Amino acid sequence: MPKIDIARLPTDSRTNYPAPFDRVVLGRERKRLGNAAGLDQFGVNLTTLKPGAASSLRHCHEQEDELIYLIEGELVLIEDEGETVLRPGDAAGFKADSGNGHQLVNRTERDAVYLEIGTRSKHERVDYADVDMQMIRDETGAHYTHKNGAPYE
Repeated sequence: MPKIDIARLPTDSRTNYPAPFDRVVLGRERKRLGNAAGLDQFGVNLTTLKPGAASSLRHCHEQEDELIYLIEGELVLIEDEGETVLRPGDAAGFKADSGNGHQLVNRTERDAVYLEIGTRSKHERVDYADVDMQMIRDETGAHYTHKNGAPYE
């Protein structure tokens, strides 16, 4: 396996969230390590959250497991059970279909850097716990809808 030159990887700061939910992740930057290695069974991202940024909306996956490992900085993990501060060397995992909505938020004045690792499922449903939104992924791609199935415009 060839070495991945992380410094040369493009930084991805885009989101597919519809407005106004896209604002939550302003300040999130990812280096897509798994894509650079040609992985297709699971993804690996080296993610930076700028001060005030969130990893995502609070969500849970039906099909995909997730794991994060904090390298630098401090993050607040927000779950159904409350909030937990994460520091370098801390890890957290989220089993598929657990129903536990989770999110990471940087409430400090410096960048936080972590690895995020997750399975890649061709079919997926993600529920966003605090807003009227879900994501459905199938053969035609990912689609964000209201929880009643109506599409976002």
